[in-house]
Amino acid sequence: MTKKEIEERKFRPAREEAHDAKKQLGTPQTQSAAYRLAFQDTEFLLREDLRPVRFQLELLKPQLLMDEAKIESTFVFYGSARIPEPDQVQLRIDAATTPEQKRIAENLGRKARYYDEARRLARIVAQYPVTAEGCRHFVVCSGGGPSIMEAANRGAQDVGQTTIGMNIVLPHEQAPNPYVTPELSFQFHYFALRKMHFLLRARALAVFPGGFGTFDEMFELLTLIQTGKMKPIPILLFGKHFWTRVVDFEALADEGVISPTDLNLLTWVETAEDAWAAVQTFYQDSEAPGC
Repeated sequence: MTKKEIEERKFRPAREEAHDAKKQLGTPQTQSAAYRLAFQDTEFLLREDLRPVRFQLELLKPQLLMDEAKIESTFVFYGSARIPEPDQVQLRIDAATTPEQKRIAENLGRKARYYDEARRLARIVAQYPVTAEGCRHFVVCSGGGPSIMEAANRGAQDVGQTTIGMNIVLPHEQAPNPYVTPELSFQFHYFALRKMHFLLRARALAVFPGGFGTFDEMFELLTLIQTGKMKPIPILLFGKHFWTRVVDFEALADEGVISPTDLNLLTWVETAEDAWAAVQTFYQDSEAPGC
């Protein structure tokens, strides 16, 4: 008896079974939906009863692919999908047909510099050294969409590094930006599982001016850390003028609904260099950790 005989697989792989199942005879029985292998039956998988299974699959697929890519930790970027790239600002202002549209275009245009900051920060972060075992840390991760998300993925691609995009199916068209590494471009149905994957490997997070989605993601992270469900990580807020105008964090503490010490969870930054310096100070580690 050899070691190979003991260790070799005894059951046929599911892939082979699935291939052979397609060759079944064309009888009324084999053509019935009931006869399909369960994991090949899309209509079955989309039943309301199967939601728990879909949750598991959506949690597991990105997890396995990132494990296989040896991604140990990520640097996550949140921010608006509406902030233009700097060279698009004037075009959007000129395209406005009403005073209100022009005002909004000008407001967004004043935030266009954050596109460049996100791109530059991603360039810095993406060059964090790979370990001797091939493990990757601070891999740039975004929602995979346009604007700030695009800038983050673009910055990592600028320096030839892989970058993650976590897209979401929406009623209107939502395609991944072209800078996401194709093998790390994920699509989610469930917002909850998308947000979970944002944070499972996150070791730092940059938050740029944004709307409801950015608020949702940022405040969920703050809640997880505040309640002790997650260990603290650097939360870098770009644009103090914007954030303190739209959210009165000090008032929350003054009203007693959060602790004054909760304000220490936020780190205010304006440049990519400031942000990276804050992360280095937080971890005080110049060596890449192992796998």
